[in-house]
Amino acid sequence: MTAPGARPASSDDEGCWQARWEAALAEFEVDLEVAEALLRVAHLPDVTEVAQVASWHPPADLGPLPAPLLTRAQSVLERQLEVAGQLALAAAASRRQMATARALRARPEAVPVYLDAQG
Repeated sequence: MTAPGARPASSDDEGCWQARWEAALAEFEVDLEVAEALLRVAHLPDVTEVAQVASWHPPADLGPLPAPLLTRAQSVLERQLEVAGQLALAAAASRRQMATARALRARPEAVPVYLDAQG
């Protein structure tokens, strides 16, 4: 096993090391595609989707990022930050819509007003 921060000793280890990183980045990209799709359709996730996201744990024992994957990892990070910003905006819009709906429900019922013009 490679110590954290150390490069693998052999080319076989290096191939496995890079493959683990590629798999981790691919998983991040799939998660981002799902999040982006949900944001596009303003989809409210079901309980199963929320449970899957809540149970996520970062990959372990990856070691340092291989240099050939730096550009890809930076791209994933930029997309994650963009999605996080979009999620924050969507959450704020949702809170505003909820507040508006509550305010509309809290209006008192209209009281009819009659004017007696003849008497």
